[in-house]
Amino acid sequence: MSPISSAVSAVVYPTVLVAEDSTDTRIMLKRAFELKGYHVFEAQDGQQALEMARRYRPNLIVVDLNMPVLDGLETIKSFRKLERDGDHTPIVAITAYDVYGMEEAAKEIGSNVYLTKPLDLEDLDRALKGLGFIV
Repeated sequence: MSPISSAVSAVVYPTVLVAEDSTDTRIMLKRAFELKGYHVFEAQDGQQALEMARRYRPNLIVVDLNMPVLDGLETIKSFRKLERDGDHTPIVAITAYDVYGMEEAAKEIGSNVYLTKPLDLEDLDRALKGLGFIV
């Protein structure tokens, strides 16, 4: 695929990596994004998410902060280290464990948005619009 075709494809059919160990939440997010025209890659843990991010270079990453193998905070930190100069993939951190300081920690290491579970898809849409995505 030519660079121009690739760029057009990324705008018309953006890709999102959903890193979430809960099958139900992962399926819900996948369906929500696919209904908006996104191509979705799924990961069940942080290590798998990093491998997929390297391979597919998604336009957006949604990552659960409490996952096995490599937790969400370490996943975000590792992903940010992989980015080249000038790259900045938006990351939405999600968690069911909204403890004091978690939002600040997520944003400090590179998350753009922090949302709590149960996820409200309208909140997700607002966050995506704030990041410049069409919803």
